[in-house]
Amino acid sequence: MASSPLAMKSTAALIHLPITGLLFTFILLAGTNAKSNSQQREFDYFALALQWPGTVCRGTRHCCSSNACCRRSNDLNEFTIHGLWPDYNDGTWPACCSNSRFDIKKISTLHDALNHYWPSMSCSSPSTCHGHKGSFWAHEWEKHGTCSYPVIRDEYDYFLRTLNVYFKYNVTSVLNEAGYVPSNSEKYPLGGIVSAIENAFHATPLLVCSKDAIEELHLCYYKNFEPRDCAHSSKSSCPDYVSLPAKTSWTSGTGNIEQAIPTSSGVGAL
Repeated sequence: MASSPLAMKSTAALIHLPITGLLFTFILLAGTNAKSNSQQREFDYFALALQWPGTVCRGTRHCCSSNACCRRSNDLNEFTIHGLWPDYNDGTWPACCSNSRFDIKKISTLHDALNHYWPSMSCSSPSTCHGHKGSFWAHEWEKHGTCSYPVIRDEYDYFLRTLNVYFKYNVTSVLNEAGYVPSNSEKYPLGGIVSAIENAFHATPLLVCSKDAIEELHLCYYKNFEPRDCAHSSKSSCPDYVSLPAKTSWTSGTGNIEQAIPTSSGVGAL
């Protein structure tokens, strides 16, 4: 149906799929900045939200098979995908834009890539747009992916397109080449990190920090997936010097919990 994840990584080609059906109006208020039914309109731009596992995994309190923070075979010292979010320029966003329910079978050929580059880093089951709990991927598709129309037209296209954009604009490689590498001792100038990304992609990102550690990094795009400045990129929550913590084994008072958590060979975040 599509190129393999490895082929996608090497070509980073954007693949357009045909319309599979009309979107129906079903809007659920999903957050204080989400537009209500009467206010909903087509989005202005995309934000590719990336997570830094070394920071996110510091909040791990218990382990389970769906939590990538607990997998001993994955060092997770690179940005991973949180989601591809259609946003408005005023800082709000559309949410839950159709009655399309997540179907894991539709993305079966992408499982390996999604497990590695778009893993869940939690044991909780987030809410979906239909009043029930679901997987991390279900939440991202139903809340954000359904609002990507008409640029993205179905579930498979949403996940494949996000992977392609992630590979094409590899921010981890950009930062590593500039000398900003995972470390539990070094702190880096925020301005230097922003400049490295601006020089590579000719657009200003948005960074979100937990204290002095980078937790999220947003890269923003026009609807044709050309880079653009993120709206409100000047409102960073980060100090002047920040860290990129290396992901370490999760432990508790009873020892290394990772030893009890097998690496998932199937579908993650379920």
